[in-house]
Amino acid sequence: MPDTSPFSRVTVLGLGVLGAQIALQTAAHGFATTAYDIDDDALVTGRGRLDAFAAQAAAQMPDGDAYRAAPGQIRLAADLAEAVREADLVIEAVPERLDLKREVWARVGAAAPESTVFATNSSSLLPSAIADATGRPDRFLALHFANHVWVNNTAEVMGTPRTDPAVADRVQAFAESIGMVAIRLHKEQPGYVLNSLLIPLLGAAAELLVKGVADPETIDLTWRKATGAPAGPFQIYDVVGLRTAYAIASADPRSAPFAAYLKEHYLDRGKLGVESGEGFYRY
Repeated sequence: MPDTSPFSRVTVLGLGVLGAQIALQTAAHGFATTAYDIDDDALVTGRGRLDAFAAQAAAQMPDGDAYRAAPGQIRLAADLAEAVREADLVIEAVPERLDLKREVWARVGAAAPESTVFATNSSSLLPSAIADATGRPDRFLALHFANHVWVNNTAEVMGTPRTDPAVADRVQAFAESIGMVAIRLHKEQPGYVLNSLLIPLLGAAAELLVKGVADPETIDLTWRKATGAPAGPFQIYDVVGLRTAYAIASADPRSAPFAAYLKEHYLDRGKLGVESGEGFYRY
């Protein structure tokens, strides 16, 4: 019989922009939540993100008290094996590098219980490129969240040809239980649905900028006014985080000029987007 039991203990790997939001959303909906990062300094930074996101969510959501309380209910850990030792579900949100993700998942696969389900929040990598590193590809898939998960509450569930359909069903049910609109993909697609639509827009904006056609404010204004969208592409870049944008651009030779531009004008100057208070815009 396939295992259809609900998850109760969730571990999130990485307390960056998305990892912190996923952990917050999970804890705010009553799940026992552990958040892992690489050392105590990273955990201190991550706790600051949790507190900041909790304040934002509490101001935006009707169940604000649950978000205010959530950071204090999240157990923080800098020991990976200990963090996943009793997890029913592990959600990985480490930096967008295939070698790093495979290394982390190999360690998780060696330490987590055999029953644990594994999910990557990777925004651009196919889960099939990672699955065998876990040692249990039938229990591995992608669960991709959009930024500001409590408001932009989509969770894309994308398995590989080797993912057990019952595992995908359980992950979909989990996503719905933490307030997400679960988007079930029928086959692997780089960028899922959301980023398959979004990345071409962001890439076109980056190309216009690097070519000197227009500045970020003008490009954003054009998109907002012409389409009625609430934000332009460079506002979206700031929300996503410029470190993530740089990692994705660096992986594609066609985007090398934009990666170099980001490094010189933003990352090397500590301008990381919303998380640092300044990116293409100031916050």
